[in-house]
Amino acid sequence: MMLKKTIFSLFLLVFLNCTKTDKYSTVNASLIDVIPESPSKMETPPPPMEVAKNEVPGEVISPKKTDTISKKIIKNGDMEIAVPNLLDAKKKVSEIIKNNKAYLQSETFRNSDRSENINLVIRVPHQNFDAIINSFSDGIGAVEAKTVKAEDVTEEYTDVSIKLENKRIYLEKYREMLKNAASTKDMLEIQENIRALEDEIDVAEGRLRFIDDRVNYSTLELLLFKEKARTSATSKIGFGSRFGDSIAEGWNSFVSFLLGLISFWPFFIIIPLLIFAWKKWRRKK
Repeated sequence: MMLKKTIFSLFLLVFLNCTKTDKYSTVNASLIDVIPESPSKMETPPPPMEVAKNEVPGEVISPKKTDTISKKIIKNGDMEIAVPNLLDAKKKVSEIIKNNKAYLQSETFRNSDRSENINLVIRVPHQNFDAIINSFSDGIGAVEAKTVKAEDVTEEYTDVSIKLENKRIYLEKYREMLKNAASTKDMLEIQENIRALEDEIDVAEGRLRFIDDRVNYSTLELLLFKEKARTSATSKIGFGSRFGDSIAEGWNSFVSFLLGLISFWPFFIIIPLLIFAWKKWRRKK
């Protein structure tokens, strides 16, 4: 009889322990799939592509949304145009900018002894970039320099888009896990991972917006300048200017020599005294 009671008690303990284990397994099952266990602190979530391959078996994130990305070409240009009249040239440039649906990003004016110039930074719709360059080349003035560059950023744009889409999918998984968090510690760790992913998503979205802006609107730096006629006040080539410069340099050299001699005044006092003392000593000898 005593043996039966002992066996029944052991069976009851084993049954209760199994029930408790099943309960914890059910609550934390969703966390095991995504949250890597650590003795102290949850590690930063691995890159989205890694997670898709390793932590969610059987699920493949396909970049279907990025398969149809069109070519992303960034065009930039620089032009230098010599003009007979700076104000007239500026008016023509403003008209061309308006006709090509472009806009002026910045304008800088500079007036020197040799020239007057205006430096313009123009943002142009990519489809009008070649047309506006041709318009500036005809009828504004003499083109002194022109540079056009094209950069293909399709690969970078596609790569950022794929990673962004994976991060968004991974973020949704964390948000679902947050609803079923078993403890405050798990909740805080999941929230920290959500915050990190949201920051990475913001950076990726900002990069895509920047690329789209540079692709949709090309950048053209235009320099308009007018050479000034040389005068006696600005020219340093004539004989009169060189003669005057020589006189000034001679006077400056004389003043420098005189000031150099004055700087030796201690020697002019001490050396005669030493000579006088030496002669007096020799007479006594």
